[in-house]
Amino acid sequence: MSFIRILRTPARSCREACELAVGHGTPRRAAKLAAVVGTLLVLINQWEAVTGAASVDWLKVVLTYCVPYLVSTYTSVSKDLTLLREAEAAEQAVHEEARKIQMQ
Repeated sequence: MSFIRILRTPARSCREACELAVGHGTPRRAAKLAAVVGTLLVLINQWEAVTGAASVDWLKVVLTYCVPYLVSTYTSVSKDLTLLREAEAAEQAVHEEARKIQMQ
């Protein structure tokens, strides 16, 4: 692998990861999951505020929804990148096999 190709690989992966994070249905799926999990966690962590016995800590509420959103997004992107790499490897194997057959 050439030095230039080594330098381009992280930039390519970052670009692909960003594209996957904002497209392909990832934000919608992550938001749905964050709504469910975040609500459950807010009820658990802010129960006193929900029942009126304490005040609501809004920063904690926002972070409680952000964490499952980010975890879901990371999981989706890493899965999609893995599938892309596996597909590229399979395609490369097919091309190499075809090249071997042509040389015979």
